[in-house]
Amino acid sequence: MLSNQYKFIECRLEQGVAELILNRVEVHNAFDEVMISEMIQAIDSFASNNQCNVLILRANGKNFSAGADLNWMRKQAKMDFEQNLTDAYELAKLMHVLDKFPKPTIALVQGAAFGGALGLICCCDIAIANTRASFCLSEVKLGLIPAVISPYVIRAMGNRQSRRFMLTAERFSADVALTHQVIHEVNDDLDAAAAPFISAFNANSPQGMAWAKNLVSHLENGVIDDATLDFTSEQIARIRVSEEGQEGLNAFFEKRTPTWKTAKSDPQGAQ
Repeated sequence: MLSNQYKFIECRLEQGVAELILNRVEVHNAFDEVMISEMIQAIDSFASNNQCNVLILRANGKNFSAGADLNWMRKQAKMDFEQNLTDAYELAKLMHVLDKFPKPTIALVQGAAFGGALGLICCCDIAIANTRASFCLSEVKLGLIPAVISPYVIRAMGNRQSRRFMLTAERFSADVALTHQVIHEVNDDLDAAAAPFISAFNANSPQGMAWAKNLVSHLENGVIDDATLDFTSEQIARIRVSEEGQEGLNAFFEKRTPTWKTAKSDPQGAQ
């Protein structure tokens, strides 16, 4: 268990499962510069915490997040270009640290997830939404664009569907989000839906999962050339000779439980 040191988010860590919880219920968990800074700090803290095996991103209240806070947007409207650039970079940094988080991430989404919230969801490895969840890339209604979240949204939805939803700013349902790969599953019991994923992650090599995430990230452009062959060959060779790779192979051939799974099953392991 972690003591909470934040104003707009809550953080927990129990039995290897970390939770980052959006907690501005009175404004539907809309985020501003303070909340963004707190989320970056929490993600960085969990990334370096050896007791954290999985990170769950969720929110208190009826809605996951309304996106940008209105008062924050009023401030932005009065900023000059350099101030806006600095401000935008912090949101871009939040998306980046979540996307590159070295452990599995799960987003649990209820109710509305608008604007930047959709970016957070697309940065997570697994996303599960309840049946009343709805999504919207509403920026063009305000004369803006979903710029810093666009790499993650486009990666999830694909270029053609991203064009549609970014241009229309239409609200779409959980079923549509599932069809377009924004989420992986629709389930009204979000915790029950997350449980099998958490169990699967806990059975796997922490190093293996971290390297797998890096591998997928490195190969996002889809190019298969000599550099790709060199990179993938080097990656498998390096992990085979690593301590954890050796342990996994030896445990398999010796028909025993690998050390990382034994450690995770120890109820004292996450205290």
